[in-house]
Formats: sequence, C-alpha cells, structure tokens
Amino acid sequence: MPYTRDNLTEVLRRHDINPTHQRIEIAYALFSRGEHLSADQILAIVNDRHSETSKATVYNTLNLFLEKKLVREVIVDPSKVFYDPNPSPHHHFYNVDTGELADIDAAGIEVHGLPALPDGMVTEGVDIIVRVRAG
Repeated sequence: MPYTRDNLTEVLRRHDINPTHQRIEIAYALFSRGEHLSADQILAIVNDRHSETSKATVYNTLNLFLEKKLVREVIVDPSKVFYDPNPSPHHHFYNVDTGELADIDAAGIEVHGLPALPDGMVTEGVDIIVRVRAG
C-alpha cells in the first residue's frame, strides 16, 4: 500500500501518536520512500517542502516513533544512525563505500552460540549488520 499523508495520519493515531503537521511530514518523508534515512536526510526532505521544521523536532519525533515501535533505529557506527520504516524482524547489509543499507530477510539467518542471559532477562532481538564494500 503506498503511503499518503492521509493514511499516515491514521498510522500515527493507531500508534497513539498525535498526528501534528510536522509529525505527518516526517513520517511521510520516511515511509513514502521506504528507505533507511538519517535524521539529517529526513530534515532535508521535510524542509524542502516546508522549511519550518527544526532539527530538534525531527530528533524528538524520531525518538517518539522509536518509543512507539513505529520505526527501528539502525546504528552502523556511532556517527551513522539510520531510521528504518520496516519494524519487522530483519537484518541489514551496509555498503561502506556508498553508505547505503539494504534489508536481509531474517528467515534466511540463523544465530548460534549466544551467551547465557543474566538472570531475569529475555532476548528482545538480535540485529546483524553485514558490512560490504566493492572488491
């Protein structure tokens, strides 16, 4: 289903997020493209259309989207954080030459040998990032 500003308004409401104009624009920038984007890329996309959105608003909105499990955060290194509009379990290829992320289906990956968990803890998930470059 293609994302529109109207149906994203409903998506935000279903996740208990008040659909303000700026939140809708941020969601649209991220979901309509279906790409892994950084906060700065999202800010540039949103401000290309409406130049009233601040960097703080983008970061606060993305943190809210994370809290409500609407998006996933993919940290490829401390200086490269991407926001993924696909919250379902999956992994990533990270191209170190181009800086692009691509999804890997989780069904094709098995992880063995995880350490024993501390008492009272359960596994929430395992994220795998396979770094690739031109050979």
